[in-house]
Amino acid sequence: MKRLLILILIAFLPVASIAGPANKTADEIVAASDAVRNPGKPFSLSVSLLEYREGGLQDKMLLTVYSKADQNSGQYRSLIRFIEPLRDENKLMLKDGNNLWFFDPESKSSVRLSPQQRLMGQASNGDVVTVNFHKDYKATMENEETITDADRKQRKCYKLNMMALNETVTYYRIEYWVDTENDQPVKGKFYSESERLLKIAYYRGYKEELGKIRPTEIIIIDGVDNKLVTKMNYSKYQFREIPEDWFQREYLPRFKGE
Repeated sequence: MKRLLILILIAFLPVASIAGPANKTADEIVAASDAVRNPGKPFSLSVSLLEYREGGLQDKMLLTVYSKADQNSGQYRSLIRFIEPLRDENKLMLKDGNNLWFFDPESKSSVRLSPQQRLMGQASNGDVVTVNFHKDYKATMENEETITDADRKQRKCYKLNMMALNETVTYYRIEYWVDTENDQPVKGKFYSESERLLKIAYYRGYKEELGKIRPTEIIIIDGVDNKLVTKMNYSKYQFREIPEDWFQREYLPRFKGE
């Protein structure tokens, strides 16, 4: 009789009390991971790129990124200002919607770019602009896995498969690992349309920036030769007002920075 009463009580309990919080969908997990990577308000930050070959530093670049989410699409628009090396100082790259432009102040001309083109080392143009993956990719859940992160720690992750929703994005398909406890991105494998592995990325250096624990370093390993590595470091996060003019191609010749 006692067991029967328990079973009856359980039958009338809310489902959430048995199963815990409702499971998030794959797209919701990607959106939550995007919120870990990207602040929700307009911001700027510094990005340094360091290219290594067989452990030796070969090249470096310093950029300032200004990003602001479009009110209609929710996707970020980004203006990238080149700081170093000196030969590239004050050159600009603009992402507005699905358009990517490069502006050289000497020639005062802007050229259309592909997000897949290499910027430096294993980092492409599309890697340095702010992106919400859940806006450009359709995610499906594969399974849960425990993997080793960049700091050699074990992390229980959702493994997601993300397929591009349009042809203008940087990668055709992404395998993406997100920590099940805190939605932090841990690892990504990025593929071309021909299913060639282009690169592997590890997210690390988590610190509190603009009110949230965010990754401040991405290690990008070449998909064919693992001796070719590029490190992207993020610093100087700052919430700021960004004029709408900065995201207009026609304004690039007049841009003076801060």
